[in-house]
Amino acid sequence: MLELLSSHACFGGDQRFYRHESSVIGLPMKFSVFLPPQASETKVPALLYLAGLTCTEETFMTKAGAQRFAVEHGIALIAPDTSPRGAGIQGEADAWDFGLGAGFYVDATVSPWAKHYRMYTYIVDELRETVIRNLPIDAGRLGICGHSMGGHGAIVLALRNPDVFRSVSAFAPIAAPSRCPWGEKAFTRYLGDDREVWRRYDASVLVAEGARKFEAGILIDQGMADQFIANQLNPDVLEAVCRDAGQPLTLRRHENYDHGYYFIQSFIADHVRHHAATLHALNC
Repeated sequence: MLELLSSHACFGGDQRFYRHESSVIGLPMKFSVFLPPQASETKVPALLYLAGLTCTEETFMTKAGAQRFAVEHGIALIAPDTSPRGAGIQGEADAWDFGLGAGFYVDATVSPWAKHYRMYTYIVDELRETVIRNLPIDAGRLGICGHSMGGHGAIVLALRNPDVFRSVSAFAPIAAPSRCPWGEKAFTRYLGDDREVWRRYDASVLVAEGARKFEAGILIDQGMADQFIANQLNPDVLEAVCRDAGQPLTLRRHENYDHGYYFIQSFIADHVRHHAATLHALNC
């Protein structure tokens, strides 16, 4: 059952924040939804946005400025939290890049994380089914986007579920998590030491291994003043494997832009437009 926490008029649409009991996570989870005015008359396509480290279901809706463009293109926005809350696991709040606010959009297999940290299945199955069942969202027209850790999650979820997520984009994604400190830390503690298991959550590996192609292309924006680009994000790795695999990719590099939401605000209109063009063209 959905609990509506708050609702706010926004650009003629409705910005909502929800909480529900998650059977997948085993705890209450929060998510946000922006419904454009078109949703009062018909089911609309939706863009699911996965936020990055330390963020919540509020971050994108309050910082990105995406709602005005969602209204322009008649598309809903959905943003989940980035991890379970209230699991009570010892040490889960000790570091900003692991545990609380850092679920990495995987299904953990290592105790004690495996009981609650199941963000992959939560998003692909439970959250998706919840919004489709309760809100005027068109089940066949879903896109996915994300930032940083969420960019990693968005591309991985899209590559593994191309019949669910029909368009994909990212801002400064962790493009090869098996090769960077953030990814190695999270994967080791959530998934264990077997790097073969990690491969299913690494976008660069999935593309190289022949994941089904997105013919409309993957759109990525990357700031070149991003302090994490050299040792954490590895966009060049994903660019190379996409080229070799024939996966269309538009990787736009922007001088002077960093890793934050001023960067995202600057290019979010292009991402909403990218998804809307694909989703509205679908004959579902």
